[in-house]
Amino acid sequence: MHAALYVSKTGLSAQDKQLTTISNNLSNVGTVGFKRDRAVFEDLLYQTQRQPGGLANQNNELPSGLQLGTGVRVVATQKEFTPGSLEVTDQALDVAINGRGFIQVLQPDGNLAYTRNGQFQINGEGELVTNSGLLIEPGIVIPENTSQINISEDGIVSAHFADDPQPQEIGQIQLADFINPSGLEAIGGNLYVETVASGNPVIGAPSEEGMGSLKQGMLESSNVDIVQEMVDMISTQRAYELNSKVVSSADQMLQYINQTL
Repeated sequence: MHAALYVSKTGLSAQDKQLTTISNNLSNVGTVGFKRDRAVFEDLLYQTQRQPGGLANQNNELPSGLQLGTGVRVVATQKEFTPGSLEVTDQALDVAINGRGFIQVLQPDGNLAYTRNGQFQINGEGELVTNSGLLIEPGIVIPENTSQINISEDGIVSAHFADDPQPQEIGQIQLADFINPSGLEAIGGNLYVETVASGNPVIGAPSEEGMGSLKQGMLESSNVDIVQEMVDMISTQRAYELNSKVVSSADQMLQYINQTL
């Protein structure tokens, strides 16, 4: 069978994965704190029929070889942790991270996860939780009769009471950072978990030691650039069409051979 058929098959498969990645980015354009994915391509093995630098004769070397590639594959999807724009919401429990860092969240199994989504709520116990009801870590309990909540740029959470003019400090939001955030594993729900590739989390207070500061009343938007995704989608579509044409051309060549020989 014609080798071009199998080479083009890998191209079609890779472009299909690229389009899936783009569609996921566009689907999450309105997701708070979402970070876009980028498909990483890699060429496959080569069939070397003449070795570059090999001997052409006793006195001469080949300046180039004859190598036939076997196609392409998608080897990774890389998270791009570029900052998203900050959107003003004027909600007291909305917090955006302006810079590096992740908010720690306690999962039901007791393990920690990490998120850039600072859209918090209060559960029935007065605890600060995510939209999915997961507790933030370290936990913060909002006292009853709280009239106002302030969250400073360095993460200090203060509660105001109607009968007390002095605010009361009730906790501090801490951030976690990783040497390689792209190595985090996305598990859905705006959450990531650490892996060997991400390294261990470095815990610290916001605005200190390279950590980002917190902005109350704001949320970080997705970093998906719709125009860039549209351009990537058009490029992917054209690449898919070209690979399809190669399959069609190879088929026509085989058909010609069958009819003429």
